[in-house]
Amino acid sequence: MIGHPFYILDKINSTNNYAMEQVNKGEVTPGTAWFAMEQTAGKGQRGKQWVSPPGENIMLTVALQPNGIPLSRQFMLSVTVALATYDFFSKYAGEETCIKWSNDIYWRDRKAGGILIENVLRGNTWQYAIIGMGININQAQFPDHLPNPVSLKQITGKTWDSVALAKELCSCLRQRMQQLHPSQYEALLQEYKSHLFRLQEPGLYLLNGTYFQGIIRDVLPDGQLCLEKNGEMMQLGFGEITFVVTK
Repeated sequence: MIGHPFYILDKINSTNNYAMEQVNKGEVTPGTAWFAMEQTAGKGQRGKQWVSPPGENIMLTVALQPNGIPLSRQFMLSVTVALATYDFFSKYAGEETCIKWSNDIYWRDRKAGGILIENVLRGNTWQYAIIGMGININQAQFPDHLPNPVSLKQITGKTWDSVALAKELCSCLRQRMQQLHPSQYEALLQEYKSHLFRLQEPGLYLLNGTYFQGIIRDVLPDGQLCLEKNGEMMQLGFGEITFVVTK
């Protein structure tokens, strides 16, 4: 039961850090969720910081036990979480919602949210997945260094109850996790790709200090991005390439 229990934390350094501490203490029921009103050191992908004004956005972490999913198929959990977050956000923001590889949530060419999954391993056993989800809900102003942020309030013109929406996000995750079975891997991956930002469209990228035009052609089951550059196909792993999006 994802989202049961659901804890609201007034102030914490990072919901992912807090969840990891609780898991390591052995004090967590799978499906437990932690929502922070304020984070002092929110975490994004590749060591980046996730900054959010107190009480305005979704800062949520869920601890799951990915039973039956081999470590070799970790990307399928990322796909499933991305689809759940897409389901949630597109309900309110509409059909212009998409998923930017590997698991950011975009609206048009603007970033509305991000996902950070950290794993707890015991030898070769995948004990827990710590799933952090940060979604811009009511924030109206963003730091200048962020290239392309957007919030649900900016899209809809409405103010939302971020706690209620976080619980709804847990429900979306619960529904998607029920599909995470080997017999459904291919269908989930195809659905993920159907919502992919810039799929089959030319776009600007940065790789090894060089800007170039490329076209996303596919995403492989292990999560690698297939990007065509000047007629040649590259396979890229997480963090190897930067999507260039201008304001």
